[in-house]
Amino acid sequence: MKILISDPLSDEGLKILKSVKGFEVDVKTDFKPDTLKEAIKDYDALIVRSATKVNKDIIGAAVKLKVIGRAGVGLDNVDLNAATQKGIIVMNTPAGNTISTAEHTMSMMMALSRNIPQANSSVKKGEWKRSKFMGVELYNKTLGIVGLGRIGLEVAKRSLSFGMKILAYDPFLSREVAESLGIEVVELKDLFERADYITVHTPLTEETRHMISTQQFALMKKGVRVMNCARGGIIDEAALLIAVKEGKVAGAALDVCEQEPVSPDNELLKLDNVIITCHLGASTEEAQVNVAVEVAECVRDYLLGKGVRNAANYPCLDAEVFKIMEPYINLAEKLGSFSSQLAEGRLQELNLKYNGQVAQHNTAPLTMALVKGILTPIMRDAVNFINSIPLAKERGIKITESRSSQEEEFVNSIQLEIKTDKESRVICGTLSSNRQPRIVKIDNYYVETSPKGEMIMIQNWDKPGIIGNLGTLLAKHNINIAAMTFGRQELGGKAVSVLNVDSPVSAELLDNIRKLDNIIAAKVIRL
Repeated sequence: MKILISDPLSDEGLKILKSVKGFEVDVKTDFKPDTLKEAIKDYDALIVRSATKVNKDIIGAAVKLKVIGRAGVGLDNVDLNAATQKGIIVMNTPAGNTISTAEHTMSMMMALSRNIPQANSSVKKGEWKRSKFMGVELYNKTLGIVGLGRIGLEVAKRSLSFGMKILAYDPFLSREVAESLGIEVVELKDLFERADYITVHTPLTEETRHMISTQQFALMKKGVRVMNCARGGIIDEAALLIAVKEGKVAGAALDVCEQEPVSPDNELLKLDNVIITCHLGASTEEAQVNVAVEVAECVRDYLLGKGVRNAANYPCLDAEVFKIMEPYINLAEKLGSFSSQLAEGRLQELNLKYNGQVAQHNTAPLTMALVKGILTPIMRDAVNFINSIPLAKERGIKITESRSSQEEEFVNSIQLEIKTDKESRVICGTLSSNRQPRIVKIDNYYVETSPKGEMIMIQNWDKPGIIGNLGTLLAKHNINIAAMTFGRQELGGKAVSVLNVDSPVSAELLDNIRKLDNIIAAKVIRL
């Protein structure tokens, strides 16, 4: 089997692959897109880091390709949908750079507190101005961590050893698990108002882009210090610039920026109390070795038929079982993602029930897919089929399963009860006659909706005019309704409406929907 490595990979990873009899390993790191598109036809496996862009055209040209290994977490440079459609497994290494990024965050926090880069530059100019670089201690300060996943948790552990108080915001974090570690779980607004230092450790999504901007800076203490070693764009750099200049933010440390490489014209570069490094979070010898070894072992084992690990788009099933279960796996993942975005509050418990013929098969892949769907809206590339359940358990989310081979309301169905600290919701899904996923029940309301694309979920009073008002409002925003379903229990009582629309729904439009007569609540769900 031929393996192409198109980005630099640590020798330790190369040795693992080259030691396997029958593997032919080529390291070629100078491919341009056109030449890679031509060369990929000959290879069974491709291993990349972040430089190689594995787009739809390259995947389309791959004749023999079985697996793509990404030595790192982010999959921005791999067209996951194209790979999935072609049956190519995509693997990443979500844990390989955890320690290196956590340590870089701590280094940035220390440098920010003690003006280390500025003092170093001053001394090298021949100056000795001790009073100019008066710093602050970490001891007894409050650190706010936005996103308490693997990296955020490691930052918390190290910060606790400095005598800091830790606040954390993470929608999927159990309050009990966090508090057992000495971490206080709070809402985002509370974190912004109380923290002396703020660090972000979330993926970059539509929801997290510019999650720290003008409004959030206004909530913060005067003299707060902020850090971003996650993804450029989570912090609004234009708003940060103003906050630093006005003195609201005493200092900022960025390892990632909205534009990389950073433009020499970026105004943040001109501020002495802003530290910027060139995306070094994973740039340690140990991290490079870790991700290289992990991706090499995953690719090797898969090619040798020893199982699938760290797959971002494929559960652990043999080919025959997968043919049977694939539609249900798709349904489970869609059901999880829909439910995750529907439920309000901090996730605590998932109760799954499989009914009918589907319950006669191994349901473990269904649970993996459903939990992946639950976590993906927040964790994005860091969660996959393989690690979804361990990640949920790390966050103290209780998962229970039950199976019944008897046919109940629907011949084959997957039912999820999702419990948070604010509410409990029950969502039921099944397959249509053409084996496409359908959501057929939300709490006690019967519906018939396809979980895909842009959806608007509405709770309303069952009064005349709802459909007309919604249609008129969406038309004013040039949004077409692809499908609409309604469910009610009694005439004039509460009802639910689910709309599939063809265009993204803006925050302004959603706010206008909520202001319509007889609308109780509305939210957008993106699948």
